[in-house]
Amino acid sequence: MRRHPDWLKVRIGSGEKYSNVKTLLRSAKLHTICEEARCPNIAECFGSGTAVFLILGTICTRNCRYCNVTHGTPGSLNDQDAQNIADSVKTLGLKYVVVTSVTRDDLHDGGASVFSTTVQAIRQVNPACTIELLIPDFQGDVAALQKVIDATPDVINHNIEVVEDLFPLMRPQGSYQRSLGVLRTLKEKTKSIPTKSGLMVGLGESIEQVLATIRDLKAAGVDFLTIGQYLQPTRNHAIVKKYYTPEEFEELKTFALTIGFIHAESGPLVRSSYHAQNALR
Repeated sequence: MRRHPDWLKVRIGSGEKYSNVKTLLRSAKLHTICEEARCPNIAECFGSGTAVFLILGTICTRNCRYCNVTHGTPGSLNDQDAQNIADSVKTLGLKYVVVTSVTRDDLHDGGASVFSTTVQAIRQVNPACTIELLIPDFQGDVAALQKVIDATPDVINHNIEVVEDLFPLMRPQGSYQRSLGVLRTLKEKTKSIPTKSGLMVGLGESIEQVLATIRDLKAAGVDFLTIGQYLQPTRNHAIVKKYYTPEEFEELKTFALTIGFIHAESGPLVRSSYHAQNALR
């Protein structure tokens, strides 16, 4: 594995808040994408008392070459997850919460109803909390997307992840056009809920392909955009082909804002849920 450039150095998790979040998650039998995906910002986020909750289990039915989440045959769902998340949000005193999931192609609605139940549980215990959902593509099922919309979260995010030409290699069970269709459907069905998407770079794409993807996301009605550096989680995953500089990320952010995105976060350590609350300020 390649040595990261100096601008990608992150701190190791420590401190009382970091330990408290870890303890709370274990005692409530909850999972976070922060841990499952080996997010480089886990020390900062846990240290500030925040986390991105993971529902639908920890085993994904898809096998993307960049993702550290375990893939295989998932087990049964935990019916207590929604309430446990709601209670944990209250314990942590969160004002903004992000809920995401593994992809569950084995479920009849892809888990959309569980997203809905989780929003309801959080709202009942924490009525003032802002809720962002980071959803899979639900195989393009419009009825499943409608369940998510009807739950009325404050932001709906679906990540495009990589440029179109890399989908066959990096996301073989996904579809670039299907993901764009999900984002278009979300915007067509509700104008009041901001939509969001994220893109990783460093997997061998050209700058022209990155700019084309940003344009496609804007054409699909996406309001908020995140762009971050891909980091190889293990030796078994796709290798890093390029480390973009902070200056290059700033140029991509400027381009996104210039063509009309309401908010854009672009940087080496940016992830789709990193400082997510900033988009609504």
